[in-house]
Amino acid sequence: MAGRKTRPILFLVAATMAAMTMFAAHAKAQSNQENQLELTTPLELLRPDVAEDRLFAELDAHNELRKAALLDYTALRTYQVVDLKGKVHAEEVGRMEFRAPDQKKFVATSESGSGLIRRMALNPLIASEIEAAAGKEHHNSAITAANYSLKLLGEQQVGPYHCFVAQAVPKREDKYLFEGKLWIDVIDYAIARIEGHPAKKLSFWIERANFVRQYQKIDGFWLPQKDQTFVQVRLYGKKVLTIEHQNYVVNAAQNSEGRTLVQKAHARAAVEVN
Repeated sequence: MAGRKTRPILFLVAATMAAMTMFAAHAKAQSNQENQLELTTPLELLRPDVAEDRLFAELDAHNELRKAALLDYTALRTYQVVDLKGKVHAEEVGRMEFRAPDQKKFVATSESGSGLIRRMALNPLIASEIEAAAGKEHHNSAITAANYSLKLLGEQQVGPYHCFVAQAVPKREDKYLFEGKLWIDVIDYAIARIEGHPAKKLSFWIERANFVRQYQKIDGFWLPQKDQTFVQVRLYGKKVLTIEHQNYVVNAAQNSEGRTLVQKAHARAAVEVN
């Protein structure tokens, strides 16, 4: 009987987490784990020549250049569902393979913990990312002027990256869009961090869903580093999903023309910034 009650709730958690992989986010912290994700560096004044339309234009242009130059990559992925005490309820480890322009494949290498959670939450989450890579959801969730308006807040240091900070306001209620903040690298015009919450309430059962995605720069490309999702489910409590992205192997050497374009674009942006 308990298993029957738990099953639909896990379906909801899986759907929530699948939607979050499209944009990643985080709102006000409600636990020590979430507090640790907050940035402590001061917010600086925004330089005077930066505007919303320029940010979107630069984002689009640089993303297209990077997309043209990236042939493929592989990365070690570790998926975990844990409680607030740090107890791991389920874990899936494997290799994510990307092949341009839009193919992804996940090869599992180890798994542990609850088989039910892996089947009902982690496996659908992985499958959703693979399907979304080539589907219309990717376009519908893209950070573009068609989906968002931006309120520029200032500039801030995010680890080694100096970034523009903007409040992202979705233009429609959609589970694949988010409301929150963006950090955009001032030189590469790449997203370094996203945090917020879904623009649309996901269900009666999901009381709260906040998440953070952090990016890292590898060989000129900006790729996910870590995702943390905090889900509050009625009658079930809070669970945390973490996704670690490690050991990237990026291949772009054969596409030297595209890679050169990326480098030149970044160099021009660096001159403009300075």
